[in-house]
Amino acid sequence: MKDKYLELMKKALSAYTDEHIHEYFNRVKTEGLTEHGFPRLTVNIGVLVAHGYRQDLIPLFVEMMDFCCEQIPKVKAANDFSVREIVFCLFELKKQGKFLSDIERWTKQLSMIVPEKCYDKFAKNPNDAMGNWALFSALSEFARQKLTGCDSEAFVDLQLENQLHRLDENGMYRDNLKHEAHQPIVYDLVPRYLFTLLLHFGYRGRFYERIDSMLKNTALMTLKMQSITGEIAFGGRSNQFIHNEGLLAIIFEFEANRYAGQGDLVTAGKFKAAISRAMEVTDYWLEREPTRHIKNRFPTETKYGCEKYAYFDKYMITTASHIFSAYMICDDSIEASAYEDSDSYFMTSDHFHKLFMRSGGYFLEFDTYADPHYDSSGLGRVHRYGAPSPICMSLPCPGNPNYSICTNEKIRASLCPGKVIDGEPVFTCDIDEKINVTDVSCNSAALDYPLGLKADYKISKEGVNVTVTGDGNLLHMIPAFSYDGEKETDITLIDNVLQIKYDGWICQYTSNGKILEIGKTARNRNGFYKLFYAESYNSLSVNIKIFK
Repeated sequence: MKDKYLELMKKALSAYTDEHIHEYFNRVKTEGLTEHGFPRLTVNIGVLVAHGYRQDLIPLFVEMMDFCCEQIPKVKAANDFSVREIVFCLFELKKQGKFLSDIERWTKQLSMIVPEKCYDKFAKNPNDAMGNWALFSALSEFARQKLTGCDSEAFVDLQLENQLHRLDENGMYRDNLKHEAHQPIVYDLVPRYLFTLLLHFGYRGRFYERIDSMLKNTALMTLKMQSITGEIAFGGRSNQFIHNEGLLAIIFEFEANRYAGQGDLVTAGKFKAAISRAMEVTDYWLEREPTRHIKNRFPTETKYGCEKYAYFDKYMITTASHIFSAYMICDDSIEASAYEDSDSYFMTSDHFHKLFMRSGGYFLEFDTYADPHYDSSGLGRVHRYGAPSPICMSLPCPGNPNYSICTNEKIRASLCPGKVIDGEPVFTCDIDEKINVTDVSCNSAALDYPLGLKADYKISKEGVNVTVTGDGNLLHMIPAFSYDGEKETDITLIDNVLQIKYDGWICQYTSNGKILEIGKTARNRNGFYKLFYAESYNSLSVNIKIFK
């Protein structure tokens, strides 16, 4: 797997032409070091050079590293992120016996760092309202301590004490304390991978046992949250970028090492298999040309699906950054087991309000109280292994997105029930009320929706069956994937059968009632969805089947 990780890092770097790299460096030299994208690019080049790739970039790499190590102690430029990246690169260079005299110079420069002057955000006391930047600062300072021999124990422990208050009852990290009910999935995984790297590189301070226990428990949960396709769960900001699955690889490599060390090769092998599937996702997107940093085919310059902070130069190289972290932890002597799509289900706390179900070759994710800036309530994901993720739905369409969808027309959409009220269709994804899960197992669930509607879900190899009950004319929204930014799908509606053909696969919706087109198009990070709905009186059924 280590060779695979290096291959993926090389592919990530190939998204930057030599001209782009030089232009980027010239811009940074002119404007100064302002954020962590450039140090991440420097580190990726350095690691690849150390392993015999891109030898043509050696002089440029040395110049870039000189610039980073000279500037970082002097300016606040998201060094919270960058210092540990630079240090880990130096560890790898030394391990490979490369740039040894340069490493002495770079180490001396990094030894000049004063944490309080270098890092942008850090806790000054345990109760400070501080986001995950404090964890980045903790890891950077811990890594610098290992490199230079400085004493940063008190600084690191203070940051950890401050951050451990943010864990929910399951050990998942609450990033958004201003809106407790809407916690993003990516920013649960990010702090957990930072905790993972701290422990992997030797942190054994006063919070070690608490962190270690949390990582063990949450990793087993995360296996159930990982889609059958290998992808992280949807939910909240920074989702659907191709660096996301690297977070799983970091966490799962650590756990594979844990269980192998305990003699449990079966569980270790399951984590290794989950890593392989996650890296299949990353490889799939890196293979597509031109390379995008997000899971769609819209031109990069449109920034479709991206938050303002999620620009190419920062998030493209983040893919390589996460993969390098997984590479450092990886033990290739541990063998992956054959991947088993075993039945499972998991419900998060109300902070994350997600339900996950896996059975019959399908994977479902529900959001029971969505953040309208990123998602919509209802069934937001139906995946089948091997099929293109958005062909049914990979995440809902938000009503007021905090990311670009290149239009002012903002329409909520999910696979959700509704009903006719005063002659007009009303869908529950447009109602900001909680959905209650009343019963759940691996292959069935019962949910109470607003408007007095109930929906029962059953999963089998024949697909997903949804039965909606309530009074009056009942509806079920059907978002039909129509455009990925590069090509349109083939959508056909004949009687009560709606089919979407895309990349050699078919997503088919069949109902006992009529299927009608709404005449509107909703959008999410993956692309466009033409909206349809099924309608019947008092009882309505919809079957969702994905096949070749």
